[in-house]
Amino acid sequence: MATRYTPEQAAQQLAALPNWTHQPQRDAIERHFVFADFVQAFGFMTQVALAAERLGHHPEWRNVYDRVDIVLTTHDAGGLTPLDIELAGCADAAYLALAR
Repeated sequence: MATRYTPEQAAQQLAALPNWTHQPQRDAIERHFVFADFVQAFGFMTQVALAAERLGHHPEWRNVYDRVDIVLTTHDAGGLTPLDIELAGCADAAYLALAR
């Protein structure tokens, strides 16, 4: 099981993820992604799904046509852990690669 970040550690990690918003009531992070169309959004979800499977850490997400909303938290740790930060980084990288 991943170890939950202290509030100070979480703040430090989130500083490197400026497009993610902290949800303090859940100790989760979220980001909203917008794409050119459904195909691009679905391709992004596929890339993130593969990264999530490699990490053994799966997102809460929602897709509506050209939008994908992702919430990350480590449920069994009760909040943010390195797994969330790593998967957020994977999502950001996939977005940059697709949204050029």
